[in-house]
Amino acid sequence: MERKQYQLGDVVQMKKPHPCGTNEMEIIRMGMDIRIRCTGCKHSVLVPRAKFESKLKKVLRSNPEFSDPGQQFS
Repeated sequence: MERKQYQLGDVVQMKKPHPCGTNEMEIIRMGMDIRIRCTGCKHSVLVPRAKFESKLKKVLRSNPEFSDPGQQFS
């Protein structure tokens, strides 16, 4: 199975909804763990990368700032 591509700032859909009712999360930190923020109530959660990847359903919106890998920042 192909790994899903995601990056900092993306809005992703999770398999299970957050208790507030929405299942859209924004990726706000990436490393060994990934911090995601609920787009509904703004609560943030730190999730191990392996668990995040298993619970990720799809990427809804990519962050346009990071979408062009050839773009040079000054």
